[in-house]
Amino acid sequence: MIIAALTLGRHGYIMTSNWSRPFDDPIPLPRGRQLVTLEDAANYIQKKAEQDLEEWQAAVEALLLVVELNGPTMMARIRVMREH
Repeated sequence: MIIAALTLGRHGYIMTSNWSRPFDDPIPLPRGRQLVTLEDAANYIQKKAEQDLEEWQAAVEALLLVVELNGPTMMARIRVMREH
């Protein structure tokens, strides 16, 4: 399960990150849906990665960097948009 993997730090300890952090601009999806928070993106990636994890690996890594380092959400937004 990707969500569980994303909450583990690179050294195996659980991160106390803020998954409810919003993107600066929501990521539009088909049928008028949007990814608003990092948690929304993680859940979306989890569903998509079940079909092709290799394709989504870069988006997972970008999301991890944003959450672990409290970096700009734009990095993860670009990777998720590129893959979907």
